[in-house]
Amino acid sequence: MSEVTARVLPRTAWHAAEVVEVRRETPTAARIVLDVAGWPGNLPGQHLDVRLTAPDGYTATRSYSIASSGDGSQVALAVARVPDGEVSPFLIDELRAGDRLEVHGPLGAYFVWHARVDGGSGRPVQLIAGGSGVVPLYAIAQAHIDAADATPFRLLYSVRTPDDVFFAEELEAAAKGPVPFVADYVYTRRAPAGSDEPVGRITRERVAVATFGPESEPLIYVCGATAFVERVASWLVDLGHDARAIRTERYGGT
Repeated sequence: MSEVTARVLPRTAWHAAEVVEVRRETPTAARIVLDVAGWPGNLPGQHLDVRLTAPDGYTATRSYSIASSGDGSQVALAVARVPDGEVSPFLIDELRAGDRLEVHGPLGAYFVWHARVDGGSGRPVQLIAGGSGVVPLYAIAQAHIDAADATPFRLLYSVRTPDDVFFAEELEAAAKGPVPFVADYVYTRRAPAGSDEPVGRITRERVAVATFGPESEPLIYVCGATAFVERVASWLVDLGHDARAIRTERYGGT
């Protein structure tokens, strides 16, 4: 990307991690802060693997997007509960400060963003999230804000209800801050009191009016469940966006 400064990707390895904090993010998700020994730092948009080992030696490994970026040993995750899941319920309900686990990362070179080091305005960036797919996009948006990057940024976030919004306070503060950032929401089950926006699934029309148009040639990041990502990506191409400018990531896990 000519408008950003390229960086060498941090080296990937297994690391021992200690839980610093676990707190409720939404009624069905938790924010988890880890202190990771030897962590090389990570770029916004990367992910890691978490490995749990039971007393009998049984192990389970799942991938999670990283909600933080930059140097330092602390890493933030935001984990949504998967019904009948094997790992996410443990992380949300049982994990406590002081517990230890293993992480492998940072991982991913495609779904990352680099802030401009000169503070100038580059190619617009459009973020589109479905549910917990907002996690890596939040890391990208926060890196943009921390760098005081003048690049135009927008987020379109499809979520069930206001109570299910990840990073609600941070996103609200970002939208009111001095760095260019606009957040739009599509509520699929219940909208905030007094909202005039219709409740329901995201539509092609909503994408068209709440995102940068193809004439702006934005770089687009889409993250969410597979069906959501494929549907939105196809709409973007139909609307005239260059498919090569659309980066997608699908989430899953248990």
